[in-house]
Amino acid sequence: MRYHLASALLLSLSTLISSSTAADNALTSTEKEAGWKLLFNGEDLTGWKTSNGKPIQTKVEEGSIVPYKSGGYLVINEKQFGDFVLKCDVMWQDERCNSGIFLRVEDPKNPVHTGFEIQVMGGDKTGKHEMGAIYDLVTTSKNAGKATGEWNSFEIRCHGPNISVTLNGSKVSEINADEFSEPGVCPDGQKHKYKLNKEPRAVKDFARKGFLGFQDHGHKVWYKNVKLLELK
Repeated sequence: MRYHLASALLLSLSTLISSSTAADNALTSTEKEAGWKLLFNGEDLTGWKTSNGKPIQTKVEEGSIVPYKSGGYLVINEKQFGDFVLKCDVMWQDERCNSGIFLRVEDPKNPVHTGFEIQVMGGDKTGKHEMGAIYDLVTTSKNAGKATGEWNSFEIRCHGPNISVTLNGSKVSEINADEFSEPGVCPDGQKHKYKLNKEPRAVKDFARKGFLGFQDHGHKVWYKNVKLLELK
């Protein structure tokens, strides 16, 4: 009796674990039931392109997208997304790492000024240009990044004007774009970089739907487990 009870408990535990964990670049059964989509299959770059439209020059490496020397400023998904939750893991092996996760990019040929960037970099500081920041707009509440050579897990939620960034289980930055109503200026009075046709633009006017992708900023980084849940 005790043997059968123990076996049943082990089977239940195994089922619970398998439903909440998965191999790299695969959905768990729980994610499948919730409607998550796997954007990167871990084997090839089907569904991805460079932001300048040219073929991607880099290959999948260790089950990861590698934007470095891809041939474009960004490696972007071919589809556009509006309201969603994005999950991905990122790792670098150079302490000077600098990259970014771009969201809602309106014009792939001008991603720097037509989309939001979530900063990816090493270090232990906080600020508008540090790990997990909504670049040049919002200061991070803490630096939750891991050491060089370790995987970091992002969960980024975009819903209407609101974007929030959770890094390794800690919410580190969030923004309500509607509060950024003055062209070229943040609510805290500091200037930001965003322009359109060389004129300062208001962040509240950014597109609420666009492309997402990963930046080549001169350092090699690896992105895997890229998953997205569209919000209704």
